[in-house]
Amino acid sequence: MSSPLIGIPSFFDTSSPESMPPRFAMSRPYITALEAAGAIPVIIPLALGETTLRSLYERLDGLFMAGGGDLNPETYACEPHPKTGGIDPLRDEAELRLLHWALDDHLPILGVCRGVQALNVAGGGTLLQDIADQLPQAIRHQYFPEKQRDYVAHDIEVEAHSHLARILGQTARVNSFHHQAIQQVAPNFRVVAHAPDGVIEAIEHTDREFVIGVQWHPEGLIAFDGAMRNLFDTFVRHSRRTQSRGGHNSHRHSGFNDSRYAQH
Repeated sequence: MSSPLIGIPSFFDTSSPESMPPRFAMSRPYITALEAAGAIPVIIPLALGETTLRSLYERLDGLFMAGGGDLNPETYACEPHPKTGGIDPLRDEAELRLLHWALDDHLPILGVCRGVQALNVAGGGTLLQDIADQLPQAIRHQYFPEKQRDYVAHDIEVEAHSHLARILGQTARVNSFHHQAIQQVAPNFRVVAHAPDGVIEAIEHTDREFVIGVQWHPEGLIAFDGAMRNLFDTFVRHSRRTQSRGGHNSHRHSGFNDSRYAQH
């Protein structure tokens, strides 16, 4: 069996001079972690036509949602907070569309940081737009840019009998580079990890084989934390099962549900 093909939606790179053509990019550590786990990572461009995006999607064995800027609050029917920023409309559109398809098709999904937030929004949930303002009693969650990605910031408690607990155990030490978090959990998802202050650190789907989102950056911890490596290994292993069942196309839905997408 060949290595599973894992799609990673890119982001619009705003770091180039305005004189340069627009370009899409993705951070290298995600690619490295997925490859080390035995996957073939594929960066998905933004601004593709729906037919082209669907054709690319149908070749995937799993979907990885990476970290990045904030989702547009319009995607979860909220007014913007003054500290919401880094909005990438093309990325929002591509990620939510891919997530709806993947959830419909029971495709394995792993979301990290922004990725867990996108997963929650795709499922019908909402976000806290700034933890420090909206939860003043919370511990510090945003250590960017002062700390390196391997800086361990706090503990999390993982719910017993969850899929995530079988992967990580019931406690873990995590890094923390986010100012937003899940507020209202999407239907058909459950919370499976909390920070000491109660901030949601992970969710998983209640009836999918592998659909997990985590608020920290496990790719920054794999060099010394076997549990974080196991998270990537388990995701890739489930994606490989998609191959063994002959891919996900046999039970895919035809086309994209535009009316539902408009709600987000």
